[in-house]
Amino acid sequence: MSATNPVACGCFLLLAFVLAGIAQTAWFASAASERFMQPVDGRLTFRGRRLFGENKTLRGFIVMVPAAAAAFALLAMLAGDQAALGLWPLSIPGYVVLGAVAGLGFMSGELPNSFVKRQRGITPGQAASSPAAAALHFAIDRVDSGVGMLVALNLIVTVHWLTAVTVLTVGPFIHWTFSMLMFRLGVKARAA
Repeated sequence: MSATNPVACGCFLLLAFVLAGIAQTAWFASAASERFMQPVDGRLTFRGRRLFGENKTLRGFIVMVPAAAAAFALLAMLAGDQAALGLWPLSIPGYVVLGAVAGLGFMSGELPNSFVKRQRGITPGQAASSPAAAALHFAIDRVDSGVGMLVALNLIVTVHWLTAVTVLTVGPFIHWTFSMLMFRLGVKARAA
């Protein structure tokens, strides 16, 4: 068995989430997704404030988990001998599971930051009032999904630190690009 190539694994993850992000953007732009706009926090509150707010809805989870699973499987099939390319030596069903777990981690990774912002009184889609806090939340908004995905992946496969660096340096630019695309399509209130 050959060792994994951390940069190849990072590129695999980035490409898989670009594909899943395309599916999510198309889903969010469709009228069918509006049926699933129930907030994941069930409108529960803590200290009189919502846990995550109106923008964290089921429709994101409904598409991202299966889209990531499908993207992982598709890329693994296209790769052929994954181990020879330095990817994790898994079966196609193994990649389906890995993708689903990664998608769940990706979506769940956004929740702690949303919780902190709601508890600080920052409404969904708005920036913090101080420039320093706004910059901090902007930066966290770009890496939180990637961190959540990497943590979830590490439950199943070994994630090399260089894989994490690859994902967390290139991923924020990709995340910002998708945020801007959803903003321009009118499916996201604000891209910041």
